[in-house]
Amino acid sequence: FNNLFNLRTSPPCIFFLSLSKSSSSGIPRPRLVAAMAGDDVVLPCHLGVTVNPDELVVEWGRLDLNPRFVFMWFEGSENVKEKNVAYKGRTSVFTDRLRDGDVSLRLTAVKHSDNGRFRCYNPKEIQEYSVDLLVGSVSSPGVSLSGLDVSSSGVKLDCSAAGWYPEPELFWLDGDGNIMSAGPAEKSPDPDGVYTVSSRVTVEKRNYNNFTCRVQQRDINQSRETHIHVPGRKLKHFDQ
Repeated sequence: FNNLFNLRTSPPCIFFLSLSKSSSSGIPRPRLVAAMAGDDVVLPCHLGVTVNPDELVVEWGRLDLNPRFVFMWFEGSENVKEKNVAYKGRTSVFTDRLRDGDVSLRLTAVKHSDNGRFRCYNPKEIQEYSVDLLVGSVSSPGVSLSGLDVSSSGVKLDCSAAGWYPEPELFWLDGDGNIMSAGPAEKSPDPDGVYTVSSRVTVEKRNYNNFTCRVQQRDINQSRETHIHVPGRKLKHFDQ
């Protein structure tokens, strides 16, 4: 089946960052920051008052870790004694912004193990804020011709994409952009919860022979698709 079709992969999408508002009770809701694996992110936290960095104490941590601290500022400098080893050399604050009460955390080279809730805590004033970090990953799907369907005079196409997080959706689209009936996609997570997704569809002979396999994940606002063109004259050959 060499040279039966041409593949074209769509350009990557841009990740997004969203922040939720405070609840009506006055207690801040966790903010959501979404990023792609390998990116640097800023987890926002603002104390709302002017502070003296030499007197400031701020703890950034994850309560599901032991030790829980990912960064600690203690009266003028970083305290690294109780810092979780997974965050060594990866976290910092903007020291020139501390005086304004901005104690946002910079986290570099995020990965799936960073997924979770981070707590920004000022023990002196008993102030606490939470940020949920969602680290996604994607890849472009690959489409291949898997064979003929003699009963329907059609062609079988396979689509597969690995390395997706969170769990994605997969769709087949016809030349008009309509979703095709292909049954549920197969989804296989690895031990880290990262998904490989695949699907097979049989395409019939039509006036157009352009098809698209699209994989998307709405929580991280990511979509990848690959297009395939199967020449009509080849489909006629398959009818024999």
